[in-house]
Amino acid sequence: MITKRIIPCLDVRNGRVVKGINFEGIQDVSSPVELAKFYNESGADELVFYDITASVEERSLFTDILTQVASQIFIPLTVGGGINTIEDFDRVLKCGADKVSVNSGAIKNPSLIAQAAKKYGDQCVVLSMDVKRVDGKFRLFAKGGREDTGIDALEWAQMGEQNGAGELVVNSIDTDGVKDGFDLEMLQAAADRVSIPIIASGGAGKMEDFSKLFHSIPKVDAGLAASIFHFKEIAIQDLKQHLRENGVEVRMV
Repeated sequence: MITKRIIPCLDVRNGRVVKGINFEGIQDVSSPVELAKFYNESGADELVFYDITASVEERSLFTDILTQVASQIFIPLTVGGGINTIEDFDRVLKCGADKVSVNSGAIKNPSLIAQAAKKYGDQCVVLSMDVKRVDGKFRLFAKGGREDTGIDALEWAQMGEQNGAGELVVNSIDTDGVKDGFDLEMLQAAADRVSIPIIASGGAGKMEDFSKLFHSIPKVDAGLAASIFHFKEIAIQDLKQHLRENGVEVRMV
C-alpha cells in the first residue's frame, strides 16, 4: 500500500516565512532555514518552498535562501515561485531542489511543462493550481491568487498531465488558511480528471481533516499545510500516529 505524505509548506516573502487567510492578511512567521531544519527533524515526508511574490514582482526566485534551506534537509524539496523558463528550472535544481513547481509561468507559456518534463523527467515537474469558485465553476487563478485567468481549472489539470506534469497541487483559495477542512468537492473533481498524484492544499485545521481527506478521496496522495504546523498546533508525528490509528498508511520515523 502506498503511504500518504504529510508536507509542510514554507510561503516565503522577503526572506521570511509568512502566512495569511484566503491569500490575504499576511503575517510574519519565522526564518525559512530554521523552519526547514525543524520539519526535517519532525518527520515531514517532503517540504515545499514557495517564493510567493516572485511572480507578482516579476523577478527570479531568491536562490541564496533556497540554497541554505536545501542544505539543512534530507527530505525531498519542491520549489516554486517565479518559474517561467527552463533556465529557472535549472537554477533551482542546482540550488538543491528535487522538484520544481510551476503555476503562473505555465499559464503564460503552457509548453514550459512539456519542455521541463522532457529535459528533467515527469517526476521533477509539479503543476500547482490556485483554484477558486467563480459562478459555480472551478477557475484557475494566477500571480499568487490575485488574478482570475478565466481558465477552467479542471481542464487545465488534464492538460498539465497530458503535457508531462508528474504531480498536481490543488490549492483551494476558498479554504486557504480558514482551518475548516480541505476542499473535498474541489479535490474530488480534480481526482476524477487526472491519474497523477494529487497534493491537497488549503484548509487543514485539525488532525481529523487529514484522515477525512485520505478516506474520502483515496486518490489524493498527500496533504499539504502551513500554519497548523508553523504555529505548532499539530505535531507531524502526532498527526501520523492519528492517521495510522485510523487506517491510513504513513511513514513513521
